[in-house]
Amino acid sequence: MHKKHRMNLLDRRVFLASSAAVLAGLPSTGSAQTVTSKESPKLSARIAEFVTGFDLKAAPPLAIERARTAFVDTVGVTLAGSTEKVAEIVRDMVRVEGAAPAVSVIGSSLKTSPQLAALANGVASHALDFDFTYTQGQLMAPVIPALLPLAESTGATQAETLAAFIVGFEVCSRLSRTNPTHNGAGSWHGTSTIGAITAAAACARLLKLPAAVIPDTIGIAVSMASGVNANYGTMTKPLHAGHAARNGMAAALLGSRGLTSNPAALEGRGGFFPSFARGIKWNAEPFDDLGRRFDLAEVGFKPKRYPCGGVIHTGIDAALQIREELGPRVADIVGIKAGISKYAASRASEQYPTNMEAAKFNLQYAVAYALAHGVPKLSSFEPEALKDERVKALARMIAVSIDPEFADAHQDYPTRVTVTLKDGRALERLVVYASGSARNPMSAEQMRGKFFDCAAHAGVDKPVADRIIGTLGRLGEQPSLGEFWPLLRRS
Repeated sequence: MHKKHRMNLLDRRVFLASSAAVLAGLPSTGSAQTVTSKESPKLSARIAEFVTGFDLKAAPPLAIERARTAFVDTVGVTLAGSTEKVAEIVRDMVRVEGAAPAVSVIGSSLKTSPQLAALANGVASHALDFDFTYTQGQLMAPVIPALLPLAESTGATQAETLAAFIVGFEVCSRLSRTNPTHNGAGSWHGTSTIGAITAAAACARLLKLPAAVIPDTIGIAVSMASGVNANYGTMTKPLHAGHAARNGMAAALLGSRGLTSNPAALEGRGGFFPSFARGIKWNAEPFDDLGRRFDLAEVGFKPKRYPCGGVIHTGIDAALQIREELGPRVADIVGIKAGISKYAASRASEQYPTNMEAAKFNLQYAVAYALAHGVPKLSSFEPEALKDERVKALARMIAVSIDPEFADAHQDYPTRVTVTLKDGRALERLVVYASGSARNPMSAEQMRGKFFDCAAHAGVDKPVADRIIGTLGRLGEQPSLGEFWPLLRRS
């Protein structure tokens, strides 16, 4: 019955498109595409072909390894983020909705509908701004928060869930490469705009949608894509990730039921790229290598080693190198200079932070803490840590200036830290590429350390944390996820 209904919908769309062409005096195309671009790339059709044709066995081993790392990182930061006020507010709203208790909400005893779980998971995943980045920020943040409840509700296998993530990553990469200034030059937050379309493609794969309905799914997601960067620094920023996770799943579910959209909603007149680029040039060529090149293997992503603003991570790295060399002589520091880029200057403030949010985006605090105590962890930004007199004293010493060598850096954000000791000796360290970047990757041990710090922050017992990371670190090797879902819940 459903198949017959679907065919009727398709026949009706062909009829309407042909009729419109006749009325306009144009040749009939025999399709529903009503708008075109100069190149007529038919991007949604390319995406549909990739989503349905992708074979996990053909993925490079490095792509598999990095996909597993992404699951470990995302579940870890989501567990930690589930303790934040913004996550509690959203869960409270979800609880009041009273949806059927179908799937798990990460870090909570609550069970709800798949879409509401995606919303709650997405908010928690981005609440601490500790999730991994890819090109224009945390564009992939909505994907795993959407995939997990959908996988639980459908009984998807480990391999199917892993494949859906890789599909999502590759689509996300093309969306970003097509308009690489989407975040920086405009007002948009790509986590919520590009992220919604990405989540829709990943969910379409997990739902095993046929290629014919995937352009509809993409078009629906395009109209649901939203989120402006005016809300950076507020609780609404993590809401963007949850919003996109839910919308991406909704688009796939609606598409599967026959809801239609414009198959040229990405590139056509009034579509995603022309509208969101706002006059800035965009180029659809990145879609040409979709399915042939795996950006997950060739480019990868950037996990965050420290739970604070990424722009100041090179400063922390430099401070840690100095601390390791000085040892106890850190107490002999009498002066500190930090040379940074113009862009990073917004993260410097002579005012000592008074709350967690301020501390996470304060260069002086982060560098001072690293010199005093070593690697900053989640507890390093708690109110009690901000009272540390030793950190306060070091922070007051830090003089910040724009370093002429990399003043205009706008992708990697180098930091040059120079400390002066009591005896007049100076020690300098320059870090160009932050920990977690492609040129300075985090080690497996560092990734495990981050996960266990996040799990402990959420009150997850060590044996349970071991089982979670054990499953995700070998995702795809076992068929079922049935024993995994209870591990994500917290009493």
